[in-house]
Amino acid sequence: MNEQSKKMKLLEEVPIPKALLALGLPTMIGMLINALYNLIDTYFVGRLGTEHMGAITVAYPLGQVIVGVGLLFGNGAAAYLSRLLGRGDKETANKVASTALYSSVCSGAVVIFCSMIFIKPILKQLGAIDSVMPYALTYTRIYIVFSIFNVFNVTMNNIVSSEGAAKTAMFALITGAVLNVILDPILIYGLNLGIAGAAIATAASQVVSTVVYLCYIFKKKSVFHFHIKEFCFTKDIMSEILKIGIPTLLFQILTSLSVAMTNDAAAEYGGSALAAMGPVTKIMSIGSLVVFGFLKGFQPIAGFSYGSKKYERLREAIRISIMWSTMFCVLFGLMLIIFPRVIVSQFAKNDMEMVRVGQMALRANGISFMLFGFHTVYSFLFLVMGKAKEGCILGSCRQGICFVPVILFLPGILGLRGVIYAQPIADIITAVVTVFMAYNLHKKAGINPKL
Repeated sequence: MNEQSKKMKLLEEVPIPKALLALGLPTMIGMLINALYNLIDTYFVGRLGTEHMGAITVAYPLGQVIVGVGLLFGNGAAAYLSRLLGRGDKETANKVASTALYSSVCSGAVVIFCSMIFIKPILKQLGAIDSVMPYALTYTRIYIVFSIFNVFNVTMNNIVSSEGAAKTAMFALITGAVLNVILDPILIYGLNLGIAGAAIATAASQVVSTVVYLCYIFKKKSVFHFHIKEFCFTKDIMSEILKIGIPTLLFQILTSLSVAMTNDAAAEYGGSALAAMGPVTKIMSIGSLVVFGFLKGFQPIAGFSYGSKKYERLREAIRISIMWSTMFCVLFGLMLIIFPRVIVSQFAKNDMEMVRVGQMALRANGISFMLFGFHTVYSFLFLVMGKAKEGCILGSCRQGICFVPVILFLPGILGLRGVIYAQPIADIITAVVTVFMAYNLHKKAGINPKL
């Protein structure tokens, strides 16, 4: 049996627990290591000082917006590709994969060019105070230019995951992560490049991940063909990509907006409060990326099962995914509740105020994170089923519809505690919304997971 036949068998026949582990575990490990190297990056920069930590804190949301371009085309295509493979339409799948890849790189280049022109006012809006701005400019100018490779990587990560090639996605992520960890101390301290060294290390890791994906393409290991002649900018293909991609991009923009609004609100209480948001954001991203990585395995199974009308298989995938992701979220949340001070103190250079604010934020987020897996399963499910409107609403809740009103008004009532509790309160409201939307989905679609 060749490699492509094995991928199809995994989506169609292999028992759900085994298929979820085979598809989700490699991507989960890759994304976990990717998140850990971001945290290690934060650790090394934190040793330089509070202002340096503030610099990468304000740069993070802009980088996430640019990554959103890759998600726009990559995740939008992945949901469609899974359904096409389920229907056996390989010809259209090739066109969709090629169109998504070339469109993402071209669009990403435009966004990066515009960002570089307005880089200083953008950073100011993201919360960069005067003491942080010089370091933020140094880091961001390097980080953003090389993000074009990350746009390519994110697009390919979603496409290869849709065909069941989870090990390739894992290898690309791990290779880049390991290189970053090696280069960070060498460039930051060994060559005395400071925060510029952190940016160069990140850029190099992204280039290496791109090389891994290019080898995968040129060695023809993919189910899909990525030829320029397959590029097909038609209404049918783009509407299918964008109806899922736009909600995904909106979710990414709202994620960046929520981080930016949190940073901006925290900056009102000083540089230490702003700096504390950096490690808290990166630590929480570890938990969320593990869930996202695991559900990358759920996505192609759900899409394939829905496209081939295998509803019993879809029901089982939903049930097991909710159970496993929630178990992880509870354990991760408990760790943050029990050990917040120990965790945050690793990223502070003798700044006790930063530690105090950070531990409060970690404990609060740890409580609400226990609901994250349940919400995220349904966010993925609506999109993979092609229900763009519902997916857009649910995906926008946690860091948009529910979060924005809270972060705008709560700090005025509770001060800094209002900044800290804004995301946890939004998480709880979102979980309640998810319950009602999930009930309606199962009632109308007849896919009761029998939890």
